[in-house]
Amino acid sequence: MGYKSNNFQDQTLFNITWPILIELALHMGMGMVATLMLSHYSDSAAAGVGVANQLLNIFILVFTVTSVGATILIGQRLGAQQFSEARHLARSVFGLNFWAGLCVAFFVFLFGEYFLRLFGIEGKVLGYGLTFIRICGISLFLESISLALSAVLRSHGHVKESMMVTVIMDVISAGGNLVATAGIFGLPVTGVAGVSWAMFAARAFAVAALLFLVYRRLSLRLGIADIFQARKEDIKNLLAIGIPSAGENLSYQLSQLFITGFVVTMGAPSLTARVYILNISMVCYLFTLAIAQGTQLLIARYIGGKQYERAFKRGIGTLKIAMAASLAASLILALFGKPVLNLFSNDMNVMTVGLPVLWAIVFVEPGRAMNIVLMNSLKSAGDVNFPVVIGIFSMWGISVVFSYMLGVHLGLGLLGVWIATGMDEWLRGCFAFRRWLSKPWERKKAAAAVAV
Repeated sequence: MGYKSNNFQDQTLFNITWPILIELALHMGMGMVATLMLSHYSDSAAAGVGVANQLLNIFILVFTVTSVGATILIGQRLGAQQFSEARHLARSVFGLNFWAGLCVAFFVFLFGEYFLRLFGIEGKVLGYGLTFIRICGISLFLESISLALSAVLRSHGHVKESMMVTVIMDVISAGGNLVATAGIFGLPVTGVAGVSWAMFAARAFAVAALLFLVYRRLSLRLGIADIFQARKEDIKNLLAIGIPSAGENLSYQLSQLFITGFVVTMGAPSLTARVYILNISMVCYLFTLAIAQGTQLLIARYIGGKQYERAFKRGIGTLKIAMAASLAASLILALFGKPVLNLFSNDMNVMTVGLPVLWAIVFVEPGRAMNIVLMNSLKSAGDVNFPVVIGIFSMWGISVVFSYMLGVHLGLGLLGVWIATGMDEWLRGCFAFRRWLSKPWERKKAAAAVAV
């Protein structure tokens, strides 16, 4: 299908969002299932993999530098009907992520153990984490390419195709997890190693499937030549948007590493409870992530097509929906969260630490919704520096500082950490709301007029 046969301006938020919602639900669901399976295999395995996965997520942010930039820039080019430029950008992001993935995978394989030891974990927890990070670290090369290809498809509105790849990918991963932890069909129980290789296989499938879909849906064949022919102008534009956008996420992940260090000092039950609750709480902001990503795609197109008022109203409309949904989901979780937490652990120490935190989530999630929706919208509008500046200030000055003050110094433990997280999310959300109301694209138009 050619570019010009699509009417990119008229896709609805619903049509874009529901496949993204299913994709994220499956992706998060498989993470929860893997954690659940590992928890029945060993609490130490669940904790070790949880810490290692958090570390791997930081390295994955390197790839999002270009994939986030591609989503926004390709969307803006399509909105402006610059279809040839959109194709060049797709080729460039593929090449960039190929090399980024290769370098990061090699780096993690060599130095993964060193970074794991910085968390202060030891014994079986360290051993399980090291197995996971070495095998999955290699597969980061595949993750890098799949993120680039998925960004290309999504920016063109082909969200259903990306969803279907995720469905099959998660089936592969879940099947491998089941075999690895339960030993069905008489197969040996391989534990963390088996779970890791299942993820490797799933990522390999995703790359092959996405390459095929990019060719079939966009008539765009990506090959070896593209990894050596990325245009300098495209690289500059992708990094100009991608680095600040990914910088906010990088700051968040690094701040979470520090907070994890605080939680380690609280004892094994607190660390285990945090891993489980982080997985459970994803349900609360799942819809927010999906609708925010859908809104980001639409706003990029509206801005590219100079439909500024339409972009502004879309951001406000999405904000209202996301905050209401997050509040409702967090209340349900707080009311009925005990049996859910019991699915992960019957350890009374873990339950004692974790149950009060479920109510703190009610405070956190509406603020998180405001933050996610409006910060993503600002990036699509080209205001990429503001989110990272506010993010760095709030994550470190509020979340990290008060996690220590409330959780460690005042002895509130894991509950104090979640309260500090809520303070951070609400502060960033309020700043983002005020910035969105100021319509930042107006300043850019005024600056352009003065320059002329």
